[in-house]
Amino acid sequence: MNFKIQPIVGDASFRNYYRFLINKKSRIIVIAKKEKYKNLVAYCAVNDYLRKHKILSPKLFNHNLKRGIIIIEDFGNLSFYKILSNKKNKIETYKKIVNLLVKIQKIKPKVKIKSIINKPHKIKYYSNKYLHEESDLFFNWYLPLLNKKKKIKKIKIKIKKSLSKLYNKIACPNSFFVHRDFHVQNLMKVGNNIGLIDSQDALIGNPAYDLASLIDDVRIRTTRKTKNQIYNYYVEKNSNINQKNFLLDFNILSVQRSLKIIGIFSRLYARDQKSKYLKLIPYAWKLLESRMNMKIFSELKENLDESIPKVIRKKVINR
Repeated sequence: MNFKIQPIVGDASFRNYYRFLINKKSRIIVIAKKEKYKNLVAYCAVNDYLRKHKILSPKLFNHNLKRGIIIIEDFGNLSFYKILSNKKNKIETYKKIVNLLVKIQKIKPKVKIKSIINKPHKIKYYSNKYLHEESDLFFNWYLPLLNKKKKIKKIKIKIKKSLSKLYNKIACPNSFFVHRDFHVQNLMKVGNNIGLIDSQDALIGNPAYDLASLIDDVRIRTTRKTKNQIYNYYVEKNSNINQKNFLLDFNILSVQRSLKIIGIFSRLYARDQKSKYLKLIPYAWKLLESRMNMKIFSELKENLDESIPKVIRKKVINR
């Protein structure tokens, strides 16, 4: 019996990955030392649920939850991030990804789904509470890199008030499967298909959220023209949506997500010593700013401009 184990570069989670090669077959070993429920139980449950609805997600082969280990299907190394990074004309590839998103959003989501433990995994609703918890990452991790506690408190009160008004304006129904991290690094080329990974954070929520994750992805730079083409293609594929409401929700959720991403990248640096994420923050600010052109953003825009001047946003934090 010939076998080989190779470590794989991980993501921003608490998981470690290894490629296990045995008799020319390949599997992925996932080890989670922390947050075992989310990283193993929820992950497997959502993957299985997606597979039942003909969405290509990693199949589970074996597990030992006590030791924090699962063995899953290997989708290889070719992510759509790699594919799109080397392409000048990206739109045809993005259209295929949007087709997948539309297929996912046709799934009627269930609150309780089967899991590998003796109780079901609950997929929760993407309430305003969740939106605030996510944008709070911006206040809790990014602002401390720039300001003292006293100042942070004042900034937080002012900006959270503006965000509350925006979140209350969200109009589309909270009734769609939301992957929550639907971007090109979590999409793998598997033969002629697209495999979806990193699905453990799925919720039932707004259809605009995953589209915003795809279009305003901080990891890959696309032109304004390409962003508009992707958006318009999605709208064409969903002719029954209220376009005015959907555009409003898309912009609000893109802003919310950018604040969350800035907070997460700051946390990865401050808590986990992963400084490489700091260099992505200025572009996350750029994406956020580009979505605040509508009148409803004027208060938030003013508060952000007063609190964090653009000259600071453009610089990579150097610590």
